[in-house]
Amino acid sequence: MILIVEDEMIVRLVAEMTLRGEGHKTLSASDVDEALVLLRSSQQIDALFTDIYLKSAPLGGCSLAHQAIELRPDLRVLYTTGNNATAQMKSLFVDSAHFLPKPYSDDQLRESIHDLLAA
Repeated sequence: MILIVEDEMIVRLVAEMTLRGEGHKTLSASDVDEALVLLRSSQQIDALFTDIYLKSAPLGGCSLAHQAIELRPDLRVLYTTGNNATAQMKSLFVDSAHFLPKPYSDDQLRESIHDLLAA
């Protein structure tokens, strides 16, 4: 199961459709609070795909990933953003996280999720 956290509804829906088309099960959230509810649930979640900049919480995706890893230490994390990922920003990433810059194609998303789950 892949948890997608994206505040732009269209982007979130396209990511869900792309990943479901590859046979992945998905959950989605539009903000950190919604995501944490899902992460605290008993649902199996193998990966977190989160935008770094969320309207409700700038750099919220980075904070969310750290909280998610505390709740689920084996969780794999893939970050995305349309902003430049600076070295300072990347220093906030959880260990072994992957990064996919926006805009990304469906193929790039599929490949990034495949690489993330295979790592």
